[in-house]
Amino acid sequence: MEAKYKRVLLKVSGEALAGEKESGLSDEMLMHVANDVKTLVDLGVQVALVVGGGNFWRGRTSQKMDRAQADYMGMLATCINALGLQDAIERLGVPTRVHTAIEMKQIAEPYVRRRALAQLRDGNVVIFAAGVGSPFFSTDTCAALRATEMNCDVILLGKTIDAVYDSDPMINPNAKKYKRLTHTEVLEKNLQVMDSTAASLCRDNHMTIHCFGLSEPNAILRAVAGEDIGTIIE
Repeated sequence: MEAKYKRVLLKVSGEALAGEKESGLSDEMLMHVANDVKTLVDLGVQVALVVGGGNFWRGRTSQKMDRAQADYMGMLATCINALGLQDAIERLGVPTRVHTAIEMKQIAEPYVRRRALAQLRDGNVVIFAAGVGSPFFSTDTCAALRATEMNCDVILLGKTIDAVYDSDPMINPNAKKYKRLTHTEVLEKNLQVMDSTAASLCRDNHMTIHCFGLSEPNAILRAVAGEDIGTIIE
């Protein structure tokens, strides 16, 4: 297989890492992602990851909870997932670094752009956790920001569904599936593939997004090879 991209940012949703469970981490899904990441590294692709935290925490449990406090709790959830992915990838012999936007030096490195770039060039998989370190910004926005900062060729958006639809296919069996979209269409149609801040950042920086179902066989590899799966936004 020949890779279409040389440096990619893989955004993995927390829900996808739960697998068939409603919450927590599925070792099967962790190793599924880790095996695909290892194959990419073996092909010479430089891999960065941003992981969500929805399998542990999805925002405020009530309207009484302070939004900023809830967002910080979500950032900590992403750190749990990042450490789980690090363990799975390193079990396969691939060197891995975790950078956090909130300092926790005993378990991960504080985010430093130049250090992360050097680690990517040296063949490390770099995992970015704790979002952007500020409340009111999603991990999608973190993915858009880090992909731009790392000079990535594409954001690979691994979701629980296989593409972008005009409505929720789990609710509407007649939902329309999109093969290709522009960033502007995503914003104008309010398609919810990413939040508007993330989609705008990708549009402004001409960052391609390839959205696909993470649980599909070899989905990550097929996306990097440029196969026509899921939805491409550019």
